[in-house]
Amino acid sequence: MRIDAHQHYWKIERGDYGWITPEYPVLYRDFLPADLSPHLKAHQLDGTILVQAAPTIAETEFILSLADTDDTIRGVVGWLDLFDPAHREHYERFRRHPKFVGFRIMIQDMPDASRILEPAFVDALRGYADEGATVDLLVKSSQLEPLVKLLERVPHLRGVIDHIAKPRIKDGEIEPWLTHMRVLAGYPNLYCKLSGMVTEADHRNWRPEDFKPYVRHVLDLFGPDRVLFGSDWPVCLLAAGYDEVVGALLKALPEDWGERERAALFGLNARKIYRI
Repeated sequence: MRIDAHQHYWKIERGDYGWITPEYPVLYRDFLPADLSPHLKAHQLDGTILVQAAPTIAETEFILSLADTDDTIRGVVGWLDLFDPAHREHYERFRRHPKFVGFRIMIQDMPDASRILEPAFVDALRGYADEGATVDLLVKSSQLEPLVKLLERVPHLRGVIDHIAKPRIKDGEIEPWLTHMRVLAGYPNLYCKLSGMVTEADHRNWRPEDFKPYVRHVLDLFGPDRVLFGSDWPVCLLAAGYDEVVGALLKALPEDWGERERAALFGLNARKIYRI
């Protein structure tokens, strides 16, 4: 089974996508399963992991409803606010849905990422880690230091780092991103998505070779069995089409990778971490 492990759907009229504005006309429209279907077929992908795109309980309910009627949605990663006293109530409701596979923490949107080290947050996350819940981590490279400290407190977290932690590819940034990622890769239950890279590069002038050092570092650290392909469609359209995203990743892979490694990257690892 071949899986795109990171994509989004949205309906603008819902009103909870504050970051999608007319300033980004390529994104300021509805994106639904019929729009993605041709790309999945073109790349022989059997399904996707649909990831939340708005920090609301209602949006998670919306994407779960989409999963009820679309077979290509193999799993849904919803949203929870671990500072909300009702987070457990929402989680228990979500987990009753057969396609709910985990939730995402949007550290990226926190003005002060050190808040994830507050005792209430750590205790909540530890509770989910104890149960083996899968947690996506949306984080920027500049926020990795508190994430490293969080993993020291919750070392058994079953997690997925989204978008290779968003290094500043446009600026050629390697350090301190690489040093922090090396520490995080030491936690065996942490996976990493090779996704969201084109939007961290120069949107108009990126080249496939821009991504090679980042992909190779991630593969060296996490190995072929803890990395996942994700298109980040339709957000990727800010910088590249679906075909270009796939093509750029393929060009960055090691020349000695065979079918086993590619099958892991393009589906088997997603099935493992999300239990689909």
